[in-house]
Amino acid sequence: MATVKFKGTPMETVGELPKVGEQVPAWVLTRADLTDMALADLGKKHKLLNIFPSLDTGVCAASVREFNRRAGQVSTAIVLHISRDLPFAQKRFCQAEAINNSETVSAFRSSFPRDYGLEIATGPMKGLCARSVLVLDGENQVVYAQLVEEITHEPDYQSAMHYL
Repeated sequence: MATVKFKGTPMETVGELPKVGEQVPAWVLTRADLTDMALADLGKKHKLLNIFPSLDTGVCAASVREFNRRAGQVSTAIVLHISRDLPFAQKRFCQAEAINNSETVSAFRSSFPRDYGLEIATGPMKGLCARSVLVLDGENQVVYAQLVEEITHEPDYQSAMHYL
């Protein structure tokens, strides 16, 4: 299990984020229209997974805006924003913020956070996803991984985008 912090207070996750070189577990997430999106559906493109607790926080919203902006400069990859927010809330946010270069999907009915070791197991954010970024190659192997130590901090956008 890993440790992350929320305003300096340590919280544990249920496991460890997949490491560089590892094949990630398959998953099924939920799109804004409530249809399923499986990892296998995304084909051989590189994928950037921006994973975070909730769009209802300033830092999470900022990360979606920034990765969406940067995704507009990369046509060879898929950028996904993943949280346990309901698809309805994600859809409202994306429409209000003109998020159109990337896609926001929900893990609300998925084992994704647990399978990826990102479900927060202790503290006030128990049950939500720890802030992290994974970049996967066309074979769904991890080429970049960042577990953000302090949840109130933004991820390293430049390093993640370098791998696309």
